[in-house]
Amino acid sequence: MGRNRYLITTPDQPHFLTCTVLEWLPLFAQPALVDILLDSWRYQQEQHGLRLYGYVILENHLHYVAQAPDLAAAVRNFKSFTARQIISYLEKRNSSGTLRQLRFAKRAHKQDRVYQLWQEGSHAELVCSERVMQEKLEYIHQNPVKRGYVDRPEHWRYSSARDYAGEQGLIDLQPWIQN
Repeated sequence: MGRNRYLITTPDQPHFLTCTVLEWLPLFAQPALVDILLDSWRYQQEQHGLRLYGYVILENHLHYVAQAPDLAAAVRNFKSFTARQIISYLEKRNSSGTLRQLRFAKRAHKQDRVYQLWQEGSHAELVCSERVMQEKLEYIHQNPVKRGYVDRPEHWRYSSARDYAGEQGLIDLQPWIQN
């Protein structure tokens, strides 16, 4: 039986998720690689019922709150697809130093690939109440502020903070409505 690193405890509720690049490599300092992430989420929204409530993408990791009919599969597919696309992008641009790091850091049991982009797991946490949703969104939106990248959350381009401040963000969000 396969290992499930995307433990989704209550399928009909949103979860707070984290995805981290191996070795904390700052890949998402490149806007083209962030576009791969956003495009993958858009596809999942359109084709697989992903409901995205909030997100932030930093240079080496991302956080998001989402739910889907099969959120574990959505996370697995997101990481698999984006890893393939990002590695392809790096290969086409002869980013040999980065690729060498991704090959070296690859887990030994990953015999089906040359490179590994994402750390294993997604640290899924159930968002079970309005209070928890607000805490997670606040954490997400304050992340770039706490790192000193911006003074205000909505100034960070790759975040849903803009949407929550009444501005147009980069991807459509699902408004949070507690059942």
